Amino acid sequence: MNILSIGNSFSQDAQRYLHRIAATDGFELNTFNRFIGGCPLSRHYRNMLSDECAYTLEMNGQSTGFNVSLKGALLNRDWDIITIQQASPKSNCYDTYQPYLNKVVEFVKACVPKAKIAVHQTWAYEQGSERLQELGYSNHIDMFNNIKDAYENAAKDIDADILIPSGLLLQKLISEGIDKVHRDTFHLSCGVGRYAVGLLWYTILTGNSIIGNNFCDFDEEISDDYIKIAKKCVDDLAK
Repeated sequence: MNILSIGNSFSQDAQRYLHRIAATDGFELNTFNRFIGGCPLSRHYRNMLSDECAYTLEMNGQSTGFNVSLKGALLNRDWDIITIQQASPKSNCYDTYQPYLNKVVEFVKACVPKAKIAVHQTWAYEQGSERLQELGYSNHIDMFNNIKDAYENAAKDIDADILIPSGLLLQKLISEGIDKVHRDTFHLSCGVGRYAVGLLWYTILTGNSIIGNNFCDFDEEISDDYIKIAKKCVDDLAK
């Protein structure tokens, strides 16, 4: 299976462990991320029009050192799934998604008509963070509720094949007592945050169960209790 993300650092977070999680099950899954930090849909659209090689290409959680354009990446191989998302500061407001989302997805479908389109629901910022307050929120739950509504509208407007509920997963992890799921109040923590979202992508995109998956090569230590909680939360969402 080949997955390409039209993304930014949040898809980078999601893909960090994904290839290796799949490999642990003996499942061949290659992940590619077209990376520009903080890249919103409006910039993806402008890059589409210019055909600029503006993106660093990441493969299986690592930088390749190559720069690519949107069209060049799409035509590079037979993609099974293309993921798309909004930049996190704009993710709570659906007005910022359009008309760029529809235009980019139309272009994607023209280039790779057989690929499934997955909307990657991003997540709220950490409670108490300056970034949360800058967006006018006092509670991370309120930000997430707006994000959830925006991504549901996005999936409906483009008739997406898949919605990956990463934002909802983080809320579940927090409710289960894992309070530190961010590393800098907005990106995923290098341990349980990236691991849990990687598990979610794996099970949502492949249909494979993650309960017996034994991947444990983390960049940051995760306790056995947190691994169990992460797997339970992901499994609950995948049912």
